[in-house]
Amino acid sequence: MFTNNFLIIFILFIILILLLASCVKIVPQANAYVIERLGSYLTTWENGVHMLVPFIDRVARRVNLKEQVADFPPQPVITKDNVTMRIDSVIFFFITDPKLYAYGIVNPISAIENLTATTLRNIIGDLDLDETLTSREIINSKMREVLDKATDPWGIKVTRVELKNIIPPEAIQNAMEKQMKAERERRESILRAEGEKKSTVLVAEGKKEAAILDAEADKQTAILHAEAEKQRRTEEAQGQAEAIRLVQQANADGIRMLREAGADEAVLRIKSLEAFAKAADGKATKIIIPSDLAAMAGVVESISEVARSGRADSSSADITPAAKDVQDA
Repeated sequence: MFTNNFLIIFILFIILILLLASCVKIVPQANAYVIERLGSYLTTWENGVHMLVPFIDRVARRVNLKEQVADFPPQPVITKDNVTMRIDSVIFFFITDPKLYAYGIVNPISAIENLTATTLRNIIGDLDLDETLTSREIINSKMREVLDKATDPWGIKVTRVELKNIIPPEAIQNAMEKQMKAERERRESILRAEGEKKSTVLVAEGKKEAAILDAEADKQTAILHAEAEKQRRTEEAQGQAEAIRLVQQANADGIRMLREAGADEAVLRIKSLEAFAKAADGKATKIIIPSDLAAMAGVVESISEVARSGRADSSSADITPAAKDVQDA
């Protein structure tokens, strides 16, 4: 009898332990449990250890609070210019209120899919084909705004909407490919023409620069030649001036030596006549001689006659060469 009672107590203890263990709930991170008591909403458990009341409380729904991705199949839509195409979209969302998510709608993901399809049809219906293909950002923004507002009562926050593929009809695809091919050929022709134009311009600019350089070289050559000629003439003039200066210096030295030798005024006047003769050099047509030098003409003539007759005395020997020079001149 004692053994049977002990066995019953042991079984009851084991059942109690299992019951208590089943009432202990551990909520993981980024999760939430919606708790009901006798079929009514009681509370929402966040991450941590929690205890249920046996046979009264229950976990109605386990909710994942992480951001989730819903990839929906392509939906047929019609554009403003009556072109039928298929578009598939991707929705990024996360749950903000587990209670609203559990009790707001029966199947939230299916509701979001249908809402995405209807919203996409409404937006594409106001756009033509070209606008649909080039306005992805506008479509994404409008869809995100509409879906976020519509899913707010369900405890869902839509963070991003992306159009993954836009599939036009095959005929439209072929026409688009032909258009793109023609556009590429047009761009190729334009690039080729621009290249030829740039090449021609560069060749012309090269010839122009070459002509400018040649003209500049000729100019520099002419300048150098002119400077060389100027230098030559300057040196020649300086040489002539130096020669004249040396001649005049020699004449001055001769006159000075005559004065130092005691030559009289007549000899000096004869030397002056010689200087006038040299100044004329056979090129002057008229020479103006001072009156005092003209008065010396008779003296010169007398000296010449004395030199021819040989009757001059030895004291006139210094004057004779000068007189002869004047006569030769």
